[in-house]
Amino acid sequence: MLHGFAILLGCQLLGEAFVRALALPIPGPVVGMVLLTLLMAARVPLPGGVGEVGGSLLKHLSLLFVPAGVGVVQHLDKVGSEGLRVLAVLVLSTVIALAVTALVFAGVARLMGIGVEHGKPGEGAP
Repeated sequence: MLHGFAILLGCQLLGEAFVRALALPIPGPVVGMVLLTLLMAARVPLPGGVGEVGGSLLKHLSLLFVPAGVGVVQHLDKVGSEGLRVLAVLVLSTVIALAVTALVFAGVARLMGIGVEHGKPGEGAP
């Protein structure tokens, strides 16, 4: 399990170093996650502990929301004055993200020749 944790932290560290070295506007952990995904796609043998550590982190994911909740409480006056704007941006960005995801999914499905025709799953339209 320690090896799995070291792999995850190593990927995050490499992502941080890459982002800082190239001054990219992307969070380092995101680049680290992409690196881990590329390692798995390349079939690099990863220790079995990576799955265990990932599962443990996901079980305790709710703890990561505590700092965000504290930040909201500390800036409650701003939430009161700018709350409607923030809510509008959240709703709009969610709708845009869903639409882009649906369009990308449809485009990839079309490229791969996968589709649902007349409600029958598995029968693709070219």
